[in-house]
Amino acid sequence: EHELRGKVVWVTGASSGIGEELAYQLSKIGALLAISARREDELERVKNKCLQISNLGEKDILVLRLDLTDRSSHEAATNSVLKHFGKIDVLVNNGGRSQRSLFVDTNLDVYSAIIELNYLGTISLTKHVLNHMIQRRRGKIVTVSSVMGIMGAPLASGYCASKHALQGFFNSLRTELTDYPDISIINICPGPVQSKIIQNVFTENLAKSIENSGDQSHKMPTDRCVRLTLVSTANDLKEAWISDHPYLAVCYLWQYAPTWAWWLMNRMGKRRIQNFKSGVDADASYSRKKK
Repeated sequence: EHELRGKVVWVTGASSGIGEELAYQLSKIGALLAISARREDELERVKNKCLQISNLGEKDILVLRLDLTDRSSHEAATNSVLKHFGKIDVLVNNGGRSQRSLFVDTNLDVYSAIIELNYLGTISLTKHVLNHMIQRRRGKIVTVSSVMGIMGAPLASGYCASKHALQGFFNSLRTELTDYPDISIINICPGPVQSKIIQNVFTENLAKSIENSGDQSHKMPTDRCVRLTLVSTANDLKEAWISDHPYLAVCYLWQYAPTWAWWLMNRMGKRRIQNFKSGVDADASYSRKKK
């Protein structure tokens, strides 16, 4: 609370899920907010709730419609935030979409769209905000990656690729900023979280949406994920894995015992595909006993 109160925080993907919950928790802390997404009406809804649950005033929350795939608009969007608040202390790169489809069934234009949104859109916006932070010689760039940026998993090959790309990019960018010790590059890697991301996933073609998102109750609550994200941000952690088991255990295996991780993921992956094909959530508990 002490670290983030009064700071200007720009959150992308703020109309639902993790981004929406970030707006609520940051408003309670007393951070000044710029919230962005494509759906301006949903952003207004989020803003109104922030005003209800916090001591912020109308001018303390800027609603800014943003399409991450429209890279030509990112400079103007950044200037709008700077014009309103005079600075950007924290950028939270949260916008993006997941995927639920097998590679053999998926059109290549889906992979192009995933990279355009999750990766290129994110680094484009970061470039404009970073220029401002370099001038001030301070700031935090927080990117919501995923445990999928650490491991691989079936049904999400394009999503995994985009998150691996983000991990590689920001880990490299951090090494380019050694002359700016007060600019923090923070990668947040959540596991499965109770959010609406599944309802908006890419499937095997761009025109198709997922038919059944399934029960999400077995996943980490969104408010806990966000709380841990803010703790990680306040403490300048370079990377934070935020997940329940067994997903967190697999992250450690992938890092320290990859041969075991590949063996285990083959077994878990088969169950994941079975879950998906049977119409339940792909990440349904692997340890749940059959009734």
